[in-house]
Amino acid sequence: MFTLAHLSDPHLPTPSAHLGQLLNKRATGYYNWWRHRVHLHVPQALAVIVADIKAQAPDHIALTGDLVNVALPEEFRRAAAWLETFDRPDRLTVVPGNHDVYVPVPWNEGVGLWGAYIASDGAPPAEGPEVFPILRRRGPVALIGLSTGVPKPPFLATGDLGAAQIARAESLLAETAREGLCRIVLIHHPPLTDQSRWKSLTDAKAFQTMIRRVGCDAILHGHNHRSETARIAGPDGAVPVLGVTSASAAPGSKYGRARYHLIHVDRDRNGWRLELELRALAADGRGCEPDGTLIFHSARRAAVVS
Repeated sequence: MFTLAHLSDPHLPTPSAHLGQLLNKRATGYYNWWRHRVHLHVPQALAVIVADIKAQAPDHIALTGDLVNVALPEEFRRAAAWLETFDRPDRLTVVPGNHDVYVPVPWNEGVGLWGAYIASDGAPPAEGPEVFPILRRRGPVALIGLSTGVPKPPFLATGDLGAAQIARAESLLAETAREGLCRIVLIHHPPLTDQSRWKSLTDAKAFQTMIRRVGCDAILHGHNHRSETARIAGPDGAVPVLGVTSASAAPGSKYGRARYHLIHVDRDRNGWRLELELRALAADGRGCEPDGTLIFHSARRAAVVS
């Protein structure tokens, strides 16, 4: 059995900014952080989630974006230091969210500081957004990481994949299907067509069309700050789309308490069995506790490794 921990949207605390850094979209986001979001995303909750993940000792960790809030240079540096305390780049895969590209920032001063965590196997640290999609093989699992993060105008939190990235993702999914791997897609925005137009993935329909052709075994996302499930059509049956609550959500917040998911991947006679174990911040905030279990089956036959 292979165990993957999935967390998202940690929204690490925003540092102070000077006026010159706020003469753009950051102004509204910065105000929103200090007026509202600072009370919704608390570092104490995130610290408990991270400690519990380490105690559970999963085989790998997936983090689906929004490490920062308004893309200040100091935010990226702090996030890089936080990632180093979390785990090694070969054990932790990161894909960016919309807040990680809130405004245009030079790659080597922004998301590029996390380059070792978003590089494909055997590749040097990522040197630009064109690196996506990325592929990491871990045991029986292929992790295909996509980037939906594109700078947008104020008040928009939408994401784009683009035709080229969707086409390359299709090639990777076909390749790893031939290898008999359990294919798990990592993406920030949920690739669904029923989302708010202000927060949606603009090319979700094109992504779903691709999945109907080539399939995958699960799609993990963040963005909505809630643990939720949906399904989209695949060639071998419905594909589960699994969202996770913000890993820093304060107890009693509108998102509910902070959560992360443990996904236990195993072969069964007919394909892949994915057991999703929800773990949530305890009521007293001093640890995590089980919060339910969901089981999904893939109809695609798993490879038998001798």
